[in-house]
Amino acid sequence: MSDIIEMPKLSDTMTVGTLVKWLRKEGDAVKAGDMLAEVETDKATMELETFFTGTLLKIYAPDGSQVAIGAPLCAIGQVGEVVPPVLASPAPKSDAGAAATPPPAPTPIAAVPVAEPVTAQAPAAPAPSTPSPVLRPPSSDARLRISPLARKLAAAENIDAARLTGTGPHGRIVRADVLAAAANPALLKSTAAGATATSPQSASSGFRSQVSGFSGSGSPIQPDRTVPASNMRAVIAKRLLEAKTQIPHFYLELEVDAEPLLAVRSQLNTAFEKDGVKLSVNDFILKASAEALRRVPGVNASWVGTGIQYHGAAHVSFAVAIEDGLITPVIRDTHTKSIFAISAEAKPLGKRAKEKKLKPEEFTGGTFCVSNLGMMGIERFSAIINPPNAAILAVGTTVTKPVVKNGTIVIGQTMVLTLSCDHRVVDGALGAQFLAALKDLLEKPALLLV
Repeated sequence: MSDIIEMPKLSDTMTVGTLVKWLRKEGDAVKAGDMLAEVETDKATMELETFFTGTLLKIYAPDGSQVAIGAPLCAIGQVGEVVPPVLASPAPKSDAGAAATPPPAPTPIAAVPVAEPVTAQAPAAPAPSTPSPVLRPPSSDARLRISPLARKLAAAENIDAARLTGTGPHGRIVRADVLAAAANPALLKSTAAGATATSPQSASSGFRSQVSGFSGSGSPIQPDRTVPASNMRAVIAKRLLEAKTQIPHFYLELEVDAEPLLAVRSQLNTAFEKDGVKLSVNDFILKASAEALRRVPGVNASWVGTGIQYHGAAHVSFAVAIEDGLITPVIRDTHTKSIFAISAEAKPLGKRAKEKKLKPEEFTGGTFCVSNLGMMGIERFSAIINPPNAAILAVGTTVTKPVVKNGTIVIGQTMVLTLSCDHRVVDGALGAQFLAALKDLLEKPALLLV
């Protein structure tokens, strides 16, 4: 009897997965451990592994299709076996009935009761920059490497996706590639027979009018259209709505003198340049947040319905913007690691996050989150809490302005930190203590090096 491979639950919030492409075709011999397909979840793109040996007899889900958890993907067996032509697909499972992937056991920190870490969700973050389009000859390959959203957007913009070169994983065409290509009239599909052809000049002019909103004739920025939400965007929308309506938010803001931090960062990067060390401001924020959680452990907690769960380790996550959403990679046991170790771990995590190649254990189990829009020039903002975390830190850019030091007005550099708190867990006084500890650490960055 053939073995049926079903859509697995590859993340804690996943209800459906998109079958990006099959790596094998019907009739291929496969063995346990082989990769069969690429599956896009709400958080990452992962490869589907088979645990059976035999022949790929039947594929039930074509490339680009969305498949519910538990629905059949393919059948593997011996040549000549009869497999059902179509199998019924179950309804998507609710989040309440799904078990999250357990993270590694935490390393306890002083003065905090030991408890299991919990899952963090991502705050709002900026979209990635748009790459320049790259032309390639028209292709007759029906198995075009393109995300479902990019395919729909290309159709809406009348763009010949077969002529694009993708910048996504394995050369896959993503949304940013389509948006960049819209500026090139050579990539527009030819008009239908009998229709009036559009000149390159008019097509280019029309696109400039749509994108920039500046045409000199009062035309709209772009035509009205509805684009289906990706799995990730749909989950983000659901989680943020739950967080904002079910968690009693309040906000605390504090201005920090950033000059000492920037000076120490510059000195360290210069001293260790030959070793390839390049510390970021965010590396200092992550380390300082972990130390502040150790000093004020009441913030390293979660509301669990009937009480408060205090976490035994500081697993600090940080928001990374990716196509159609964002994800929060986690630095495990951040309180035990040096700033150099945090930096060395954060960089590859951020890279894999942008490639949607994180493993579930790399983006689950965070107990506190940092959202930094400073590199985007944002001076201050308030982030939405990632349940079940009790707080999230929003970091603004460094601003040069007049400040008062020792009774004298001088030119200084400041940074605004905004702490969003769950009032069921963190009250005003506790949140203020945390921000005060964080300010002390950032203004005395030498404390972060011991």
